[in-house]
Amino acid sequence: MIPAQGTTPSGVSGEEDASRWVRGMFGRIAGKYDLLNHLLSFNLDKHWRKRTVERVADVLARPGARVLDLCCGTADVLLSMDARRGGANPVILGSDFCHPMLVEAQRKIRARKLHLPLFEADALILPLASSSLDLITVAFGFRNLANYRHGLDELLRVLKPGGVLAILEFSQPTNPVFGGVYGFFSTRLLPFVGGLISGSREAYSYLPESIRKFPGADELTQQMRRAGFASVEFERMTFGAVALHLGRR
Repeated sequence: MIPAQGTTPSGVSGEEDASRWVRGMFGRIAGKYDLLNHLLSFNLDKHWRKRTVERVADVLARPGARVLDLCCGTADVLLSMDARRGGANPVILGSDFCHPMLVEAQRKIRARKLHLPLFEADALILPLASSSLDLITVAFGFRNLANYRHGLDELLRVLKPGGVLAILEFSQPTNPVFGGVYGFFSTRLLPFVGGLISGSREAYSYLPESIRKFPGADELTQQMRRAGFASVEFERMTFGAVALHLGRR
């Protein structure tokens, strides 16, 4: 067993308090979340999510596949997967533990006249049967879990044998020049711009700090393997600022 590790917002102690703090923080910025994601990533977030859906397209094509986008936020990955559903017609679900985020997700889904069921749940205690899913995607939400090992254990539990987990997360840039620019942007400009637009400088100070504390791509790979995932691999994007991890049960 590896030591318990999870998100640690400044001034917060304990997993329950960390979870409550993160839920409240995302609730406060839900209305501006999409705008700031696209603005602060220079629209690269759309490419990262698109690449994630491309990498799991084979699972979406499985007849009768059951798919969950966990920490779904405002449903960008859900909508991308729906656009790739093809003739297999998988069941695509979305879940988040932040109610205002689900409200925003539902608004976007209804605007497109789609049916993508959503449910509110904590990723560490999912209300799903064991071995019930073919695919789980988590885009920029895993690092906010209060306990990473418990999260991996829970995701492994609900995946079917042969099921796939895809974790898209921020990571540490591998290029030192880009890393310096990225560090300045994330610690100086992001809190200012994000705070100005969202009204919550606290949230956009937490987000780069959570990235800094999150395990690097190699370490997350090892954590997934220790939790029991097989065939674990990762792909770096944008000079290593983002990494997509794939693992199978």
